[in-house]
Amino acid sequence: MDEESELIQPQEQSCWATLPDVCLRRVFWWLGDRDRSRAALVCRKWNQMMYSADLWRYRTITFSGRPSRVHASEFESALWYVKKFGRYLEHLEIKFLNPYNAVLTKKFQVTMRGLLSCLGKSNNRLKSLSIQHLELDRLVWRNSIRSSLIKSLSFFLKKVGKHLDYLSLKGARLTVEQGCHVLNSLSYLRNESIASELNIEDYFSHHLAVYSSPQFNKTMATFHNLVSLTLNYNCISDELLENLGENNASTLWTMNIKCHIHDPHGQVVWGMSWAKLARQASNLKVNFFFERVMKYERLARILLQEIPVRSISLRSCYFSDPDWSMRPTLMDLLPTFRHTLQKLTFEFNNNHESLDEELHLLILNCRKLFYFKIWAFLDVRFVERILKSQEEGQCALRTLKVRIYTNRYETNEEDRTLREIYRKYRKLIDSELNYFVIAYPMM
Repeated sequence: MDEESELIQPQEQSCWATLPDVCLRRVFWWLGDRDRSRAALVCRKWNQMMYSADLWRYRTITFSGRPSRVHASEFESALWYVKKFGRYLEHLEIKFLNPYNAVLTKKFQVTMRGLLSCLGKSNNRLKSLSIQHLELDRLVWRNSIRSSLIKSLSFFLKKVGKHLDYLSLKGARLTVEQGCHVLNSLSYLRNESIASELNIEDYFSHHLAVYSSPQFNKTMATFHNLVSLTLNYNCISDELLENLGENNASTLWTMNIKCHIHDPHGQVVWGMSWAKLARQASNLKVNFFFERVMKYERLARILLQEIPVRSISLRSCYFSDPDWSMRPTLMDLLPTFRHTLQKLTFEFNNNHESLDEELHLLILNCRKLFYFKIWAFLDVRFVERILKSQEEGQCALRTLKVRIYTNRYETNEEDRTLREIYRKYRKLIDSELNYFVIAYPMM
């Protein structure tokens, strides 16, 4: 072959040039925005791949609440992304982390106005929206800024409400009037919302007795397709339960209810209201999360035997009260739900009383229990008793997480005993359990 014929032979192509679309799309999926933009400059095929809808369906946009040069471009980048690829979005999560001052909240509000406006015009496929922990009752949110943000959000929800399936506004902390105004946007011109999952935990400001608001109950009556509902106990009333039974009986599967010490939770909710809802929504399971609401008298008013309780979490956040006892709750209240309880989480300071025996009996009584987590003052041998019961088939745990509090700085003795217990039951633990046990100095 002469030199001239060699010159006209095509050069060998890189394997990247012939990479199948499905593989190339996967490569782009792992790249960040900056690297995707650079890769799109390689050739026409890669540039077309940059605009593949699959790459932009999910998005988490995080704004830092602290003034920083490093984060200065976050707001502009968010707008650039939405203008460029917003039409492909199906799942959007927005985070604004602990804003430092009113300057940053104003910048966030202006950015959100542009972002939501652009999405409202170009996107007709958004299914999931999450904007969490805005804490709009903080002083850094001036009235005008807060009102403008709520107005932009409400206008946006009016546009996308007809196809929005999931909405989380957890931690927004609004007044009842503001909160209902935003939620009513989902049913604009239809008198009915199609959302199947709604998270309004800490959606209203602390100390508000939302359960007594006719406006809130009227708003919740517009939801006719709920599968999962997350809210605070200060929203629960007989009227709300009746609305849920009438409008969501065939769909409602899960209710997650948070009860915080600072939220009003002394309202009377009749057991017959829960019983009626449980009959209408036969698949309903209720999960309770208690924050520093630990006294038996309060818990007994809330945890009525008619409720189909699936899981209970009781957390005291290290607070200690020598006049408080956990024993009545463990012995008298929680066994009421032994036929339905599947998950138990305890975090409390019981330095003044030993509860090993009561906890062990509770686990044995709850035959459906598969998840048990506890942070408390316990004897190390408590873990061995649980494992022995598991080995003998008296319980069927799949997860066991224990933090054993001690009053000493050194935990060498406890650690040594825990290692011995693990060696003794290693075969059981490795084959059946998600197992995590440690000793922890509580000083």
